[in-house]
Amino acid sequence: MNIMFVSLGCDKNLVDTEMMLGLLQGKGLAFTDDENEADVIVVNTCCFIGDAKEESIQTLLEMAELKKTGRLKGLIAAGCLAQRYQEEIAREIPEVDALLGTTALEEIAEAVEEVLEGGGSNHCRDLKEAVCLCVDQVVTTGGHYAYLKIAEGCGKHCTYCIIPKVRGDYRSVPMESLVAQAEKLAGDGVRELILVAQETTLYGVDLYGRKCLPELLRRLAGIPGIFWIRLLYCYPEEITEELLDVMAGEPKICHYLDIPIQHASDRVLKRMGRRTTQEELRAGIRRLRERIPDICLRTTLISGFPGETQEDFEELYRFVNEMEFDRLGVFPYSREEDTPAAEMPDQVEENVKEARRDELMELQQAVAFEKAEGMVGQTLTVMVEGRVADEDVYVARTYRDAPGVDGYLFVNTSLQLTTGDFVKVIVTDSNEYDLIGEILEDGEEFA
Repeated sequence: MNIMFVSLGCDKNLVDTEMMLGLLQGKGLAFTDDENEADVIVVNTCCFIGDAKEESIQTLLEMAELKKTGRLKGLIAAGCLAQRYQEEIAREIPEVDALLGTTALEEIAEAVEEVLEGGGSNHCRDLKEAVCLCVDQVVTTGGHYAYLKIAEGCGKHCTYCIIPKVRGDYRSVPMESLVAQAEKLAGDGVRELILVAQETTLYGVDLYGRKCLPELLRRLAGIPGIFWIRLLYCYPEEITEELLDVMAGEPKICHYLDIPIQHASDRVLKRMGRRTTQEELRAGIRRLRERIPDICLRTTLISGFPGETQEDFEELYRFVNEMEFDRLGVFPYSREEDTPAAEMPDQVEENVKEARRDELMELQQAVAFEKAEGMVGQTLTVMVEGRVADEDVYVARTYRDAPGVDGYLFVNTSLQLTTGDFVKVIVTDSNEYDLIGEILEDGEEFA
C-alpha cells in the first residue's frame, strides 16, 4: 500500500506534512513519489494568498484525474484550504474522499484507513484544538537541516491575513516536546534547526505566561549534533534584550533574523493592523545592528495595500533604500475574502501593485549585489549542500542564507565533501546574489 504526499505552501506546512509522514510510518505504511504508483494521495494545501489557493485547487483537480486513469483509490485534502473551504471542496471536487483540517493532523492514519475502505470523512476540528505533538518527524529536506515548528496559529489579526481563521489563535508547542523532537532530529543526522511559527518571538506566552524563546534556544543549543540554529518570522516589536543576549552569546545560533515588517508608512501600517511605527522600526533595526554587528536581516513587504498612495510608496522606497536590508522579498497585496482589508475602500490596481513591487525589488537587487561584493575577503563557516555535477565545485550556505529563499556560496575544491559538512572558506568573489570561495581549513567547525 503506497501513500504519496504533495506538500504546498510554506515551511510550516512542510512540517505538518513531515509530521503526518511520521505518524503513517509508525503504522508501517510505504511511501512513493510516483503518482502512478500511489494508492492514496494526500495534498497538504495552502490558501494564504490567491496564487496559493489556485495552486492547491489545481493540484487537487490533477490528482483527482488519477482516480479515473490510474490505481489511485483515495484522495485526501489536508491543511489550510481543507480547513477553510470544507463545503466547497466537498461540492466542487467530489473525488476528494477525506478532509483533514489544520488541527487534525494526528488523525491522518484514521483518514487513510477510511478512504481505503471506501468511505469518506471530514476531519476538520475546532481551531482551539491542541497542537500536534508527534516526535517522529520524517525530514524531507535532505536530512542535514530541518524545520522545527514551535507554535501554531496567530493572535495578531493583521487586517490582510487569513491565518487566524484557518490556523486559530497562537498556541505554543510544550518545550519538553520540542526538545525531544530536536533530540530525535539530531540523532537522525540533522545539523541545522530552523525554528518556524507564524511568529516565533511570542513562543511560550500562552503556556508559561512569558516569552520563553531565549530559554528554548539555550536548551536546543545544548543538544549534541546540532551546530546551527536559525530563527525565522520574528516580529520586530517582540524582540527582547534577553533574546539578543542569547543570540550574541550562543555560538550555535546564526546571526540571522527574519523580521517581516510589511511596510514603513505609518498610515499604511495602521491600516494593516501592525503594531509598529516607522520610527520604532528604525530604532529596532539600529538596535539589532549595534548589538550584533554581523547580523543578517531579512524582511518581507507588501506592495499596493488598499489605500496605499504614491506618497506612501515613496516613503517605503526611501526606507528600504536607507535601511539596506541584507535580504528582502516583496509581494503584491492579495485580496483575501473574510479579511478586513478585502472590504477596505481604495483597492489598488493590479498593475500598480506589481509595478511598485518591481521598483522595490530593483532597488533591493542593487543593495544585495553590493553587499555580496562586500563579503569578498571574509572567512566564513559554511554548510555543504551538494556538489555541482561533473565539476570540483560544491554548493554551500553561509549563516546568512536560509534554504530556499537566500543565496549560495560555491566552493572550489578537489576535496571530497559530504552534504551536511561544515568547512571554513575564504570568499574570493561574488556573482550577483551568490558568493564564490575556497576552502581555508578543512574539517568541521564544531567537532
